[in-house]
Amino acid sequence: MPEGIVASYHIKGFGFSFREFKEQIGNMFLSGVVGAFIGILPGIGGMTANLVAYSVSKSASKHPEKYGKGYMGGLVASETANNACVGGAMIPLFALGIPGDTFTAVMLGAMMVHGLQPGPLVMTNNADFIYGIFVALMLANIFCVILQYFGIKLFVRLLSVPKHILLPIIMVLSIIGAIAINNRVFDAWIVLIFGILGILMNKFDFPVTPIILGFILGPLAETNLRRALRLAKGQFLPLVSNLPSIILICLSLASFALAPRLMKREAAIAAEQENEGKNA
Repeated sequence: MPEGIVASYHIKGFGFSFREFKEQIGNMFLSGVVGAFIGILPGIGGMTANLVAYSVSKSASKHPEKYGKGYMGGLVASETANNACVGGAMIPLFALGIPGDTFTAVMLGAMMVHGLQPGPLVMTNNADFIYGIFVALMLANIFCVILQYFGIKLFVRLLSVPKHILLPIIMVLSIIGAIAINNRVFDAWIVLIFGILGILMNKFDFPVTPIILGFILGPLAETNLRRALRLAKGQFLPLVSNLPSIILICLSLASFALAPRLMKREAAIAAEQENEGKNA
């Protein structure tokens, strides 16, 4: 925070006005659809949903230059997708017995311990249990709203923690987590190297989100591609000739086509703001 600026932690209600809520309705709906769709895809999880929804929201926004600078739209997109991903992950869990993320994997284990086998017949054989989960999800959302309303004044004060205290704690926990996964010090060096790489990318205005998505989705894409090729007996054509594949390919081509236009618009807006600053 620049010197001379005093942060105000006085928050009324939920921290936003009704006007701001109305402005973000379209963003919430779009991000919710993205989060639910990614939640349906097995093994991806909320982290990917956050990043994808943020990118989609930024691309669709009239003010993409505000993203990454505390703009409400980015926060709304990420959190809406994260919440929607939970409901979407329930679909493959109950319909196919395939966990959509880590949390539904834990639920799958708990259900099997109690003798419940998720699958196509679970709604018929254990309807009372499944509807109990739906009710629990609705109650959880209500309790989250209540907790946010009464706790937001306390939560926001976490922003007052100095960076020289907060950042070392995050760094130590990240390194400990990296070592704990495979019990190898080499992973800690990888964390440090990519941390330095991230700092350099941020300094030279290189987008970090595509790199993160590549690391997250790369192994998943490779594993599922091999699985699909085995099911298709080594033929690639069946993978691109069905309707869902065609839709996804068209959406990917559209995003590639719109990317240069979005970058040009962001550059024009940044140049306009720079000129206004010089004239002022």
